[in-house]
Amino acid sequence: MTQTLRRLRRLAAPLLLALLGAPALAQQAPAPDAAKQALVAEVLKYQRAWIESIGRNVAEQPALQLLQQARMFLQRVPAEQREGVARAIEVEARKYAESATPVASQRAVELAPQTIGALLAEQFSADELRQLVAMLQSPLNQRFQALAPQMLRGLSEQIGPALRSDLEPRVRELERSVAGHLGLAPAAPAAAVPAASGPGR
Repeated sequence: MTQTLRRLRRLAAPLLLALLGAPALAQQAPAPDAAKQALVAEVLKYQRAWIESIGRNVAEQPALQLLQQARMFLQRVPAEQREGVARAIEVEARKYAESATPVASQRAVELAPQTIGALLAEQFSADELRQLVAMLQSPLNQRFQALAPQMLRGLSEQIGPALRSDLEPRVRELERSVAGHLGLAPAAPAAAVPAASGPGR
């Protein structure tokens, strides 16, 4: 990732996330000239997948939080019922993801011109935007971007098993601490809980 793209994403992501969470607070920036606006639109076109991912992440957070809570309470379900309950919860989470993430992704795309686009117009000159568009259009960059899902998938498949032994004791300790604060009896540590995967994409 180039320094320019890192700069763009560092500046733009918090602004888009804030607007997704509280659209009523958005303020329209002065419109740039038509030529500069066209360059901004080109940049947004090439960054659409990243913009959509911000919307997906916003939509998935409530489901992920609920799944984390469900895993804690699954330990209180009779052992012979846990797998079936976990699968039922996973089905519901996927239903939510299938309905919510397309809406959130589209909303992010709709908000991008007045958030990321306004920031681009403010922070970059027309000449810099032309250079950015040229870089995004380059075959080398497009090949790199095309590999991004495969690279992410490969890392995701490895990082979960690699971290499990490090994270599970910490998660159990956190669950015990939270249960203690809530006055709840800690769950029995003997039985493993079937992991309900997160919402599908």
